[in-house]
Amino acid sequence: MKARGMKAEGGWRGLDLRNLYPRCQDYHTDEMEFSDEEKGGDQLEQSVQESMAHEPTDREEDAPVGKKNIEEECAGTPLAPALSLWTSDANGSVRLRIDEGCPEEPVTVHQIFKASVEKYGNMHALASKKNNKWEKITFLEYYQFCRKAAKSFIKLGLERFHGVAILGFNSAEWFFSAVGAIMAGGIMTGIYATNSPEACQYVASDSKANIIVVENQKQLDKILQIRDRLPCLKAIVQYSGEPQQKISNLYSWGEFMELGLDVSETEVDDIISSQRANQCCILIYTSGTTGKPKGVMLSHDNITWTAKNASRAGDMQPADTKQESLVSYLPLSHIAAQIYDLWTGIQWGELVYFAQPDALKGSLVTTLREVCPTSHMGVPRVWEKMMEKIKEGISECGYLKKKLITWAMSVSLEANQNYMYKEDERPFLVSLADSLVLQKLRAELGLSCCRKFFSGAAPISSETVQFFLGLNICLYEAYGMSESTGPHFMSGPKAYKLPSCGKVVPGCRYKMADVDCEGTGEICFWGRNIFMGFLNMEDKTREALDEDGWLHSGDLGKIDEEGFLYITGRIKELIITAGGENIPPVPIEEAVKKELPIISSAMLIGDKRKFLSMLLTLKCCSDAETMEPTEELSPEAVEFCKQLGSQATKVSDIIGGKDKEVYQAIQDGINRVNSAATSNAQRIQKWTILRKDFSVSGGELGPTMKLRRPVVLEMYHKDVENLYQE
Repeated sequence: MKARGMKAEGGWRGLDLRNLYPRCQDYHTDEMEFSDEEKGGDQLEQSVQESMAHEPTDREEDAPVGKKNIEEECAGTPLAPALSLWTSDANGSVRLRIDEGCPEEPVTVHQIFKASVEKYGNMHALASKKNNKWEKITFLEYYQFCRKAAKSFIKLGLERFHGVAILGFNSAEWFFSAVGAIMAGGIMTGIYATNSPEACQYVASDSKANIIVVENQKQLDKILQIRDRLPCLKAIVQYSGEPQQKISNLYSWGEFMELGLDVSETEVDDIISSQRANQCCILIYTSGTTGKPKGVMLSHDNITWTAKNASRAGDMQPADTKQESLVSYLPLSHIAAQIYDLWTGIQWGELVYFAQPDALKGSLVTTLREVCPTSHMGVPRVWEKMMEKIKEGISECGYLKKKLITWAMSVSLEANQNYMYKEDERPFLVSLADSLVLQKLRAELGLSCCRKFFSGAAPISSETVQFFLGLNICLYEAYGMSESTGPHFMSGPKAYKLPSCGKVVPGCRYKMADVDCEGTGEICFWGRNIFMGFLNMEDKTREALDEDGWLHSGDLGKIDEEGFLYITGRIKELIITAGGENIPPVPIEEAVKKELPIISSAMLIGDKRKFLSMLLTLKCCSDAETMEPTEELSPEAVEFCKQLGSQATKVSDIIGGKDKEVYQAIQDGINRVNSAATSNAQRIQKWTILRKDFSVSGGELGPTMKLRRPVVLEMYHKDVENLYQE
C-alpha cells in the first residue's frame, strides 16, 4: 500500500530527469555545443538515406563480400618489415609484441569488418533518427557504405598514409568516413568539435590531411579560415545539411558519395590487400594539457586486438550470443569513445544508436529511454552530473516517497558492498527494494535493460561509485591511455573491487617502476595495445617508451595481492614542498570535495612552497546555450547554504568573506580533511574561493575535462601569491 501511496504523490514520472544533463559542466559539453539551427536531429540520417537511395539493389554486385572461411580471411597476411617496436613516421611499421600471452594472428581493420559481415551481415548495425523515427542499416549495408566512401576518397586523391580528419558530432557518416578512410589507405583522425580554427589547423597540418570531413556550417567555417595554411588539403566534405556557399572542392555528403562510382572494386581491393596489421591507420591527438597535442599513432593490430580483448574483459557479448546495444554520444576523437562505439561495435556486431547533437544539453536521457541500451559508458563528469540531477529530483519528492527512495538506496548500497564478492543469493529485502523503487529509477534514466556500466577517461570519485551502487548500478572503471589504445586495466563482473581500476586486460602485461617502501611505483604497460609512437615526435616517443619497449604511464599506483590496481596520482602532478615532502594532490582534493558538497573544483597548491594551500570553486549553473559557468549557485549549493542559515544564491554573495556562515562551514570541512592528514606537511593551511568555476571554454580544463594545472597556476597567479604573502 505504501508503494501505491508513492505513486499517488505524482508517480515515478514526478522525478523529472528530462533535463538530466543541461546547465552543467560536462565532459566535453563544450564539444557538444551547437547552435539552434544545428540541433535538427532529423538531419542526422538524411544524407545516409539519400545515399541508400542510390545503392544498387544487387548488393553483392556493388561490393562483394568474399565467401572465404573467416579463419582463412583473417590469417596468413604478412606483416610489413620492421626492426623496432616504435616509429614516428606515418608510413613506418613496427614489430608487434606477440608472445605466449597474446599469440593471436594479427589482422587489419578490414579483415575484422569483413569477418563481422560474414557473421552478422543481416543484423542491424547502426541506427539514426529521422523525422522522429529510428532508421537502421545492416552490417552488410554499413560495409558497403564504407567501401563507397573509400572509393570517393580515392577519387579525391587521398594519398597513402595521409590524413582524413573528421570534425563533428557522432553519426553514421562519421563511421563511414572513418572506416572508408582506412580502406582507402589513409590515416583517420578525429578533431574535437570544440577546437578553435588554430587547433584544427595544427591537427590537419600535422596529419597531412588531404580531406577534412565536417559536420555543418559551424565546423566548415573553421576550416575555411585556415585552408590556405593547409598545403596538403584537397577537399572538404560536409555531412549534415547542404553547404551554404559554392566553393571549389567543397562537397555535400550526397555529392561525395557519388564521386567514386567509376573507381573499380579492384582498385579498392588492391589498396586493402596492401595494408599490413603493423602499419598506422588511426591518429588520436592528446588533449595538450601539458603542451601541444601529440598525435598517437595506432596500428591496425592495436585497434583490432584491443577491440576484441578489452571488450571481452568488460563482458561484452558477440551478437550471435546476444546482440549488445549502446548509444554513441561521447566525442569519437577520444580513444575511449572510439574503441567502445566504433571498433568494438564492428568486432562483436553491436547495434549503435546515434544520440542527438544536443545529447549533453538534455536529450541524451530521452534517447536512452527510447532505445534501452544493454551497455552504457560515461566519463566521470557525466556520471557526477547524473548523480547531482537525481539528488535534486529526490529532494523535490514528497516526504514518503523521499523516505522510500532513501531506504531502498541504503539497502542496495549495503548489499552491493557486502555481497559483491560472494556467490550467496542476496537477501529478499534487496530484491524488494529493487522491484519497488530502484528498477523504476533506472527506467527513468533509460537504463532499465542495461547490464554493463562503464566509466573511463579520468578517475571517478568513491562518492559517485557508491551513489550508483545505491541504485544497483555497478560502474566498471577502466584505466589506460590513448597510447595504450584505451583500457589496459578493466573492472568487470569477474574483476570488481572498490576503489580499484580492476585487473590488467588478459593478454596485456604491467610492471611497477621505482617502487617505494609503501609499494607505490610508476605503472608501465606492455602488450599488443601499445601505440606505435608519436607522429613526427621522435624525442617524445623515446620519453614515453623505454629501451625495452615498456610504455611509462607517468601515473603512480600500487597493485594488491589479487592483482587489482589502485591509482594514487601522477608523477608530474606530485607536489614537492620546500621541506622536501612528496604529496599527491588528487586524494586531498577529492577529500575536500567529498566533505563539502558546495565545492565543484579544488586544486592543491604547494610545489616548492612552505605550506599547502588550495584554490576552490563553487558549484554553479551553466548557461544552457554556451555552457559557460554562471554566477548562479547550483540547487545543491543553494541547499547547502540554506542549511547553514545563509540566503546566498550567487557566487558573488559569498566570495571575499561576505558570507561568514559559508566560509566557516568550508573551514570546518577543511579542518576535517586536515585531521586525517598523515603529517603536518599534508595539511591545507590557506584557501581561497575563485569567482567562477573551471571550464573547457575558460581554459582551466582540457578537452577531456582534465585539470590543466600549469594553466590554472598562470591564470590565477595573483590569487596564489596572495595566499603566500607573509
